Amino acid sequence: MVYSHTPVLYDEVLRHLAIRPKGTYVDGTLGGAGHALGICEALSWDGHFVGVDQDPAALEAASARLEKTTCRKSLVRGNYSSLRQILDSLNIDKVDGILLDLGVSSFQLDTPSRGFSYMHDAPLDMRMDPENPLTAAHIVNDYDESRIRDIIREFGEERYASRIAQRIAGARTEKRIETTYELVDIIKSAIPAAARREGPHPAKRTFQAIRIEVNDELYHLERALGDATDALASGGRLAVITFHSLEDRIVKQHVQSRLHPCTCPPGLPVCVCEKKSDIKKVTGKPIQADLEEVEHNPRARSAKLRVIEKL
Repeated sequence: MVYSHTPVLYDEVLRHLAIRPKGTYVDGTLGGAGHALGICEALSWDGHFVGVDQDPAALEAASARLEKTTCRKSLVRGNYSSLRQILDSLNIDKVDGILLDLGVSSFQLDTPSRGFSYMHDAPLDMRMDPENPLTAAHIVNDYDESRIRDIIREFGEERYASRIAQRIAGARTEKRIETTYELVDIIKSAIPAAARREGPHPAKRTFQAIRIEVNDELYHLERALGDATDALASGGRLAVITFHSLEDRIVKQHVQSRLHPCTCPPGLPVCVCEKKSDIKKVTGKPIQADLEEVEHNPRARSAKLRVIEKL
């Protein structure tokens, strides 16, 4: 299958990154180079693009897609949470812009063998990095019931987490749960019929939760945001696209912590910690896809773009 990814909020990302032709820009979640192509086309021959992804299929596809662009390119296999180490390895101190497009790519969702989608029958995998030893099958078959419940409740915000975890624990006593459709059937059996008829696919929240656990996504995001902000040159911008409330909450908390870093007790008349904000918001409310984009690309429906600028 050809690696493809329809970039969400494409025009908005390029506009808000305010690309300087001779600048250095990082796409920490390169994927199929959807946004990256636009960034590279806006850079001159002496601009520098750094693309990071943990999926070797993504890097191969991105290399081919970006081949005809003229800027300097450094494509690195790794996790964006290691951004500081990656930039150090390239002898880069500061950059002019960073994009983090979170979540799972269209290619990963649409490739059955990757096991991300509840719409395809496939082995339970869900690894963004094929060398990651932890798979979805390991979680559903080997984690204890209470831990599965907590993962589904916390990462999936699923109201029926206890029932789903209980059904998973019961099913695996008879045989290991090996495929996505086996798990979907178990989830459906745990959710009341009335609830299954409303809202999104009944397996959506549980699959999201397991995927987040497999890839430790929230940890990597929390770790990356500070380093990404620190790596920006004055006037440089960080753009982050989130797809669910857990990610968006982490981004909002990071922005607030950088806008209001003072650690003095609330009743103190004068700040003595001397911690000052080093960013400003470029976007107030998050930017979301319009109806036309959602109709063309339904996965853009839940996307939120937030942008900050380094002072």
